[in-house]
Amino acid sequence: MTVTTSTDLAVAAAGLVKTFGTQRAVDEIDLEVRRGEVFGVLGPNGAGKTTMLKMLATLLPIDGGEASIFGVDVRRQPHMIRQLVGVTGQYASVDENLTGRENLWLFGRLLGLRSARAKATAAELLERFGLTEAADKQISAFSGGMRRRLDLAASLIARPPLIFLDEPTTGLDPRTRGQMWGTIRDLVRDGSTVLLTTQYLDEADQLADRVAVIDRGRKVAEGTPDELKTSVGSSTLQLRMTEPLDTDGAAGVVRRILAEEPVLTPEAGGLNVALTDANQAAEVLIALRQAGLSIVSATVQKPTLDEVFMAITGHGAEEPDPLTVPQMEVPA
Repeated sequence: MTVTTSTDLAVAAAGLVKTFGTQRAVDEIDLEVRRGEVFGVLGPNGAGKTTMLKMLATLLPIDGGEASIFGVDVRRQPHMIRQLVGVTGQYASVDENLTGRENLWLFGRLLGLRSARAKATAAELLERFGLTEAADKQISAFSGGMRRRLDLAASLIARPPLIFLDEPTTGLDPRTRGQMWGTIRDLVRDGSTVLLTTQYLDEADQLADRVAVIDRGRKVAEGTPDELKTSVGSSTLQLRMTEPLDTDGAAGVVRRILAEEPVLTPEAGGLNVALTDANQAAEVLIALRQAGLSIVSATVQKPTLDEVFMAITGHGAEEPDPLTVPQMEVPA
């Protein structure tokens, strides 16, 4: 694939490579992000998501391949790229000893705003992110969710058209995660494009218009959440056995009837079966009864992204990959 310089795309990358010693943290990844969408990059810790994001944001040099942002070459025009992109990393970049208002004012000044304009921009962003009441508290008194919102606010001071969010809800409680999701949706409604990395399958499902699955430094799948789910079957039969020890026997029945390999959850006495036709569920249930295997519950529903990830990679999205360089070891 040759990278396109079309400004119709927010991000265009072809054959991106990043090596650390003998390890390829990013291994020939192609990527196209359309204007005005949320594009999710899904993968476990160590899969290469953050490294790829740093390359696109000019924070790490590109070892191989090409990339452009709104038609601007990342390698040749890094200073222009930095005017087009706002970056929110996994860890808050704010100063603990300053207040929220002081942090945003400082970021504004560093970006070249006059003092009065930086002050006004800080006030606007504090209100937008629901931080006005806490604006004059030191960051050390902020909750994790407040810090993440402030960090996101700081990345928007220059009003960039493209926002990189690297695992923006890591460590947040479910309520605060939901608030962050709402904020991200608001950004897109206001005209921003968002490239989001995450290891949370529900986050990609909730937010992303399209998703790329990254594993061991490679892109292994791409599509809308619904397209990826359909790729592993039109629906899923979820079974829970009366006796957890019967799970292996039930899996054998599924293999015999459908020639499919179910995903087992032995600790819960359950298994998930991908179905090409929802009517196949009846065949499995009849066969289980004939085999004398009793079930507590059976439900048929659309596949989840978790099942997609397991089917594509052979392991869960939360599992770290020992074959790639851990993100904490990647130089800034």
